[in-house]
Amino acid sequence: MAKKNKAKDQSKILVEGTVIEALPNTQFMVELDNGHQILAYLSGRMRKNYIRILLGDRVRVELSEYDLTRGRITYRLRDPRPGDSSE
Repeated sequence: MAKKNKAKDQSKILVEGTVIEALPNTQFMVELDNGHQILAYLSGRMRKNYIRILLGDRVRVELSEYDLTRGRITYRLRDPRPGDSSE
C-alpha cells in the first residue's frame, strides 16, 4: 500500500452541493449548500467505475484551499428511493 501524505489530505475542504449544469469534458457547475457556485470535474476513480452524474444529483466535492472556485467530485450521494418507507 502506498503511504498517504497527511499534509496533503488536510489541505482539502469537503463540501456538498447540487449539480446544476453539465459541461463538456466531464465538468459540472455545482451549487454548494452555502449558495456559491463552483466548477467541478469528476475524480479518476469515478470515471474508472463509470459513475454517471446527472442534473440535480447531490455530490460531495473536494476543494483546494488555494482555489475555492474549482473542485473535484469525489462522491455521488444516494437519493432516498421512492416508495422506501423508513418511517
